Amino acid sequence: MKKAMHALAIAAMAGAVVFGTTACSVVREQQTVGSYVDDASITAAVKAKMAEDKSVSATAISVETLNGTVQLSGFAKSEAEKARAAEIARTTKNVREVRNSIVVRP
Repeated sequence: MKKAMHALAIAAMAGAVVFGTTACSVVREQQTVGSYVDDASITAAVKAKMAEDKSVSATAISVETLNGTVQLSGFAKSEAEKARAAEIARTTKNVREVRNSIVVRP
């Protein structure tokens, strides 16, 4: 009985060590949980600003964020809309860089 309890205690400690060292990593690009949450809030903020702006079609433009870099993709009706989407992303708090891959489609 003592051996079983000892083995169980060691297994629990080993599990805690493994969990403690890996819990701060998120599968997506090995980001920390904190940076993943920050990126998600940046994405949400950019999308919200685009939804408020009548000159940008928020439904036609995708926004993804990784380590503060915002990637814009999708389709715009004009160069002005493409530029405005980039401007919105660039002026959003905590954005480090904007990569604009939006395609202008007439």
